[in-house]
Amino acid sequence: MNDHKAILVKAQAMKDWLVRTRRDLHEIPEQGDAEFKTQEYLCKTLEKLGIPYKKMRTAVVGIVEGAAPGPVVALRADMDALPVQEPDGKPYRSRHDGYMHACGHDAHMTVALGAARFLSEHKNEFAGTIKLLFQPAEESTGGAVPMIAGGCLENPHVDYILGLHVMPDVQAGMIELKHGALNGASDFLGVKIKGKGAHAAYPSTGIDAIMIAAKVIDDLQSVISRNVSPLDEAVITIGTINGGQRNNIIAEEVTMTGTIRTTSPEVRASIAQRVKSIVEHIPIALGGSGEVEIKPGYSALINHDAIVDILAEEVTALYGKDKLVWKEKPSLGVEDFAFFLQERPGAYYHLGCGNSEKGITAPLHSKLFDIDESCLPIGVAMQVTAALRLLNARAL
Repeated sequence: MNDHKAILVKAQAMKDWLVRTRRDLHEIPEQGDAEFKTQEYLCKTLEKLGIPYKKMRTAVVGIVEGAAPGPVVALRADMDALPVQEPDGKPYRSRHDGYMHACGHDAHMTVALGAARFLSEHKNEFAGTIKLLFQPAEESTGGAVPMIAGGCLENPHVDYILGLHVMPDVQAGMIELKHGALNGASDFLGVKIKGKGAHAAYPSTGIDAIMIAAKVIDDLQSVISRNVSPLDEAVITIGTINGGQRNNIIAEEVTMTGTIRTTSPEVRASIAQRVKSIVEHIPIALGGSGEVEIKPGYSALINHDAIVDILAEEVTALYGKDKLVWKEKPSLGVEDFAFFLQERPGAYYHLGCGNSEKGITAPLHSKLFDIDESCLPIGVAMQVTAALRLLNARAL
């Protein structure tokens, strides 16, 4: 029996424990930065496993030290849930009305705990340290940046970091990888157009802010079609527009909000400059004025290719090349694991959790979302073998 087979057998032997753990966590979903019961559950589990930890607000950082000094590999798992009401039907349904683990973070924590359990049981067989980062608020305020600012990547200094996300459109048993950009950056866009109010019967006496806003919206779409290469991914969406008082009054002011999504830092900067120019100059040409606010949100998640190559080798060694899926295009959805990758080499990948035969096909963030729990030991084996590879050692 080679190392990979032994790790697979041990991960599979954990399945019942992993399923119970995931269902326990599924029952106690909590909003970002309020994951108190979740934190308590994680801490009690780590204590049972004999793994020391510390708390950082609602975050938890665990440490598994090997037999000798060596590199430090971090495994990150997000903790928070979504404001989604879960329907009746499952014995492990959410006990917190109005909240549900509709994005699979219960599975992410479970996989991290499973990997921690395995590595702790074999800590005398590798050199180096495994750091467990249970991160709050991925879905809301973004918990990665405060954890980094609080020193989660130091003492001991993290050399590499790994993360994963369950994916329902990838069948359980499959692993999806991508070099380079996997998720997009998101920036808040706020626009204010000012004109001059007047009676609608006498438009020449006013400056129509709604008409100007329409021109601005039209020109903003030209940024994507004419200022961004068709080979790059970018989207500008205006999601809200408000203006005017009555049907027979020329609107004096219009406010709009939207989002800008990109995968390239260079394209992100270029679009921001072009949007600013359009909003500030088009209204002037039409007699009004424009103000723009662009607030940076999550950065693009850009994998380190050398780490992705290691993951690909581990998938092949564990399950065979036919279980590896290469993602062709990035998603413009966001993921704050991006901030960890700006600090340390690492990679983020997708753990297939769908099963069309069982009807497990609902998308992320849906009230019907669920996982094929056979993916849990697969995730554990992947995190264990990848972490050991980065530590340049093998268990067993």
